[in-house]
Amino acid sequence: MHLLNFKNLSSQELLELIDKAIEVKYNPEKYRKALDGMSLAMIFQKTSTRTRVSFEVAMTQMGGHAIYIDWRTTNFTIADIYDETQYLSRNVDCIMARLLRHADLQVMAKASKVPVINGCDEKYHPSQVIADLMTIKEKMGRLKGVKLVYIGVHNNVCNSLIEGCTKVGVKITTVTPIFNEHSRDDELLEEARKTGLWTTTLDVREAVKDADFVYTDTWVDMEFFLDPKYAEEKERRIKLMMPYQVNRDLLKDSNAYIMHDMPIHRGYEISADMIEDPRSIIYEQSENRLYSAKAILMKVLG
Repeated sequence: MHLLNFKNLSSQELLELIDKAIEVKYNPEKYRKALDGMSLAMIFQKTSTRTRVSFEVAMTQMGGHAIYIDWRTTNFTIADIYDETQYLSRNVDCIMARLLRHADLQVMAKASKVPVINGCDEKYHPSQVIADLMTIKEKMGRLKGVKLVYIGVHNNVCNSLIEGCTKVGVKITTVTPIFNEHSRDDELLEEARKTGLWTTTLDVREAVKDADFVYTDTWVDMEFFLDPKYAEEKERRIKLMMPYQVNRDLLKDSNAYIMHDMPIHRGYEISADMIEDPRSIIYEQSENRLYSAKAILMKVLG
């Protein structure tokens, strides 16, 4: 099976993945040889810290082997993705790809003879959200009825949060003054609306009042943050989004846990002091990427 988003996962399967990630975290020895002799190809068209480290370490700790492939140093840059994937998939047991376009990932999945995992594209980030839901369950002991508020740009992470939360019973409110058009998935949002678990608002103070978790993300796509060609759009976003910054004033009456999927731009989407606040579980959340990667690999590899 592929894991491109959560569309083909039932609520039960997603819950099992989350529970498996928690179990792996506390019983690492049990899985030392779970992927013995297996190889994972990791293809990166965009930069990464957590996705690369978590999947590579996950393979190593479970007896497997990971191959890091920088898109720019391969023939993916000059050849057809379908053809290159046909070749690659005959050499490895699994492919994890972090691409700029979901359409290219779909081509890869169609061509591949082995499971393909979405390591992030412009529409979805499933591996991140499995770690997020795992973190929530660890803190609350449950998922059903938990209230999460996402504040930021409606992007790939926001899509996967909406999809993941509504499948497992988490109530999610999104506060998203900016909608990334290239992240649009109207079908996903329509399905989420039907559950009654997703609401959206621009009243950020009202939204965080009774939140269990407050989650934020970068306002500017990571590949554009330092790009001079994107400077004007970056300034526009900062001006529009600054009233929605996660800071001490916003959360002065809240006991909500603070989440961020990283990388963090301090002083933009979140004030520096809130990253180290006792309510912050950001670094725990990022550590959990390792255990979610282990659970995902075991799931797709059977």
